[in-house]
Amino acid sequence: MPAKRPMHKTAIMAASLMSALVAIPVVTQAKGSDQKLSAVSGVVTGNVQKVGFRAMIQKQAIEYNLAGMDENNTDGSVHFTLQGDSDRIARVLEAIKEGPKKASNVSVTTSAAKVSPDLKTFTVVGWTSVSRDITHPYNLVFELRDPDSIIKKHKAKAVWLQICEKTVQGEDAGKCDKHDED
Repeated sequence: MPAKRPMHKTAIMAASLMSALVAIPVVTQAKGSDQKLSAVSGVVTGNVQKVGFRAMIQKQAIEYNLAGMDENNTDGSVHFTLQGDSDRIARVLEAIKEGPKKASNVSVTTSAAKVSPDLKTFTVVGWTSVSRDITHPYNLVFELRDPDSIIKKHKAKAVWLQICEKTVQGEDAGKCDKHDED
């Protein structure tokens, strides 16, 4: 009869196995393409709202040409999905774990997500900005580049700024460019 393990060691081993499996994305072949698409869904907790977190995720999606979305949850967390090349997704997940400068206590959990081969945008749902005094919610939509490519960080910020300026209206017009790092 095998020796019994203490319950806490069994729980730790199970938790280790679960965390190792959590970030494995679903992979599928894109129609009419050699590119294999992966998808991951995640939740970020900590001080992650009203600190530029969702804009940072979208700038990463722009830089790495990934589809998906992000939105605030009522519990103070941020939900996101990413779809595209798995190596690029891994790079963005590392940036998400770091978060923007104003975020703190960042914790990220991920799980595999279903690939949507027709998804060609990354959308920040209901975006507002405390630091820019933008209180009306907007959907900031990035359309994937064709041909697929990675761009430099400063170029991604410039693309994000164009999206913001094109999207915001009325009293919010002209408030997108802050010259900061969020």
